[in-house]
Amino acid sequence: MLGEFEYLVLSSAARLGKDAYGAAMRQDIETVTGRSCSIGALYTTLDRLEQKGFLTTSIGQPSAERGGRAKRMVKITPEGIRAARSFYRAVVKISVGAVWAPGGADA
Repeated sequence: MLGEFEYLVLSSAARLGKDAYGAAMRQDIETVTGRSCSIGALYTTLDRLEQKGFLTTSIGQPSAERGGRAKRMVKITPEGIRAARSFYRAVVKISVGAVWAPGGADA
């Protein structure tokens, strides 16, 4: 099973599609969650998810706006999609009846 941050990284890669790369994913995760995302944690997680076969990375073309540096582009794999779906379904199922879930029990 995925960890929470792994799920966020996969979800960001899926949301950004062909525009998924480290800095854009970091901004996406911070904007959506309202939580800080260190670039080190992001790249460590990208490496781990790539080792698991849940995503692939490739080096894009250098760009002038990045001072001639290339982007590390990210693409989610079918295995990554399956893992993210499984995590999502587990969270939804375990949340049924919780006070924070729609229709949940009162605390």
